[in-house]
Formats: sequence, structure tokens, C-alpha cells
Amino acid sequence: MEEHFNSYKTDINLDFLWQYCINNGTIHIFKRGTIFQQLNMPSNHIGYIQTGCLKYTVHNDVDEKDYITGFAFSGEFVADYPNCLYGKTSKVQIESVTDSKVYIVDGDAVLRMLTESAERMLCGMKIMEGLFEQVYSNYIDLYSLDAHGRYERLMKRCPQIVQQLSLKDIASYLRLHPNTISKIRHNITFGKR
Repeated sequence: MEEHFNSYKTDINLDFLWQYCINNGTIHIFKRGTIFQQLNMPSNHIGYIQTGCLKYTVHNDVDEKDYITGFAFSGEFVADYPNCLYGKTSKVQIESVTDSKVYIVDGDAVLRMLTESAERMLCGMKIMEGLFEQVYSNYIDLYSLDAHGRYERLMKRCPQIVQQLSLKDIASYLRLHPNTISKIRHNITFGKR
């Protein structure tokens, strides 16, 4: 069975949330490179991506470089979660990788909706658990797999990612140099490890 890039939503029925975003959200068209969430600014919104792709980045002051920490694709949600529920300062910058159509709702409204019933509160808890598991798995992969292993793991999780993202973005996400990715791809094509 093919895994998904964003595994946090596995085994969680989020139909109510995307329906809420579509029914109550404001539609925004983001051109490639447009900022959805500015780093170090209050985070107040959640988006449901109808079409497109957005990336999460952090800035490393020592390297004076941005690193990609994640992506959100069509049919997924985009937010600095859970900061967006409470209007806290964003720890990431989120920008559109492609032209994207996103339904945006206020995070505090989503928080109110999630606390309306025990069932919704449980769903909110499952989202947090899923996000923690996804981030923890990525963290473990960074230390337990070499460059080749991390690339193979990504391709297993999301094989179509190579058609959706640039080599540079994939390399940044895996904390590798683009030349390293090129060598790994060459070795896979010609059967070397």
C-alpha cells in the first residue's frame, strides 16, 4: 500500500474540517512564491488546498540559509498548527510552490469548532498525535538513515513527489545537496548502492 507524504491524517476522518473550510472559508489564489504565513508573525489561519502545493521553511541563522521542513498538497490542510489556533507566533514560513487555490478560515473559529463536542475534541487530539508521529518519524529517519535511505523512504511514501517538486526543494527537505540527490538517482537507475 502506498503511503502518503503527510501521514498525520491517516485513519482520521477530516471530512468535517475540509467541509467547514469550503463552506466558511474565503478562497485565495496564491501565485508561485506567494507567502501564506510569514515567519515570526502571528499565525491565525488554516487553509484547505483545493489545488496546488505549499512548502514550510525555517531559517538557519548560522548557515544563513532556508530549509524546507514540509509540504502540503492538493486535498490537504496548510497551517502552522497548533500555533494558528491560538494566534501564536509562527515558527515557519509557508509559501506557495505552485499556483494554488486555498480556502482560508480563522484558526480561532476552528478551535471553537473543535471544542464543540467530545467527538471533535478527540479528532483534534488525533490530529496532534498524528503530527507528532509524523515529525518524530522524520526526526528518527534523519539519524537512522543515510542519504540514499532517506531518499528511498521519501520515494516510497510519495513517489509522485518527483513530478511535483524541484530537485532543489526535495534536496532541502532531505537536508542534502542537489548533487547528492542526482548521484542517488543515477545509482538507483544503474543499480548501484
